[in-house]
Formats: sequence, structure tokens, C-alpha cells
Amino acid sequence: MAKRPVQQMPDDVRAELEEYQLLALYEERPFYQRNDYLAWISRAARVETRRKRIEQMLEELIQGGVYMGMDHPPSRRD
Repeated sequence: MAKRPVQQMPDDVRAELEEYQLLALYEERPFYQRNDYLAWISRAARVETRRKRIEQMLEELIQGGVYMGMDHPPSRRD
């Protein structure tokens, strides 16, 4: 059971994940990471900040091995 509120996937974030064919990689991440990414994106007060956070999430999914700027070995892709 999650200790934090469960975040719903915004339509624009889903569209970006689908456009870049990253939805499967996103869904492979642990629940807490998926939930944290969405909460972090939704807390952005400015459009520019929200955009930057979405881009960071996409880049981390592409790169693998990174979660919120931190090393995450289980998600490494060779």
C-alpha cells in the first residue's frame, strides 16, 4: 500500500510517453518511482518547470540507471 497519495497519469504525460515509445520502460519502473515522477511533475508551478520535469523523466527513462538524478542500478539498460 502506498504511503503517499496515488497520482493519476495526466493525458499530456501519457501522450509524451507514447510518442517517444517509453510507456513500457515507464511501467517497468517500481510503483513508487512512477508515482513520484507524476507527483513531482504535477507540483510544478510554472509551465516551463513542468516541461523541464517531463523532459528529465523522459531522458532518465531513455538513459536507464537513473531516477530523479540519482543512480538506480536496477533500471540500467545495456
